[in-house]
Amino acid sequence: MLLEVRTQGLEGRELKDAGDRAAQDVLAALLAKHRPDDAVLSEEATDDAARLSASRVWIIDPLDGTREFSEPPRDDWAVHVALWQDGELVAGAVAQPALGETFNTGTPSVIPPRTSERPRIAVSRSRPPAFVQALAEAIDAELVPMGSAGVKVMSVVRDIADAYVHAGGQYQWDNAAPVAVARAAGLFCSRVDGSPLVYNGADTSLPDLIVCRPELAESIIAFVREHGTD
Repeated sequence: MLLEVRTQGLEGRELKDAGDRAAQDVLAALLAKHRPDDAVLSEEATDDAARLSASRVWIIDPLDGTREFSEPPRDDWAVHVALWQDGELVAGAVAQPALGETFNTGTPSVIPPRTSERPRIAVSRSRPPAFVQALAEAIDAELVPMGSAGVKVMSVVRDIADAYVHAGGQYQWDNAAPVAVARAAGLFCSRVDGSPLVYNGADTSLPDLIVCRPELAESIIAFVREHGTD
């Protein structure tokens, strides 16, 4: 459906808005039909406080990487769907429609052996955090710029990067599904200080995270604890 929206001759803000609306409508309709008793937290819908007392909550980002979506033929945008149940993420899927790929917890990815001599850190192509440059220098890593948060996490799953380290602003829907998929694949996931990622909180902000190969976690967390993220 999103690929079809891209062929309608829209550009810029019109294309972004059309993609957001269409993806939200499809996911909302599917959840209403198949899981009508579950709560939903979506970037593209009004937050309903009833989710805070629900035992099952779908956390979705109908179109992650709207900027990249609006720049055909870029493929670094995604669709996120995660299920939180009784305090934990229990399922998730991240689709990259332009690649024809959907990564999910039902058939977890197998992380291949690392193919690069130097660690690779996925970063935003438009606004990479300054501290990540310092981190890269400290652990002799190279930076790999790309779009959507979900795509960055999947780049670690796909052995395009070895870590994604972010601070400076995200929301639960930006990383819930990617984290579920990454955990199922055996990757390390936490806040930048090493503390757990907690979902379905009253505050939808979840501003920072680390997703990386397990062998890199200790050095990344140690750097953040010593130097911070300012």
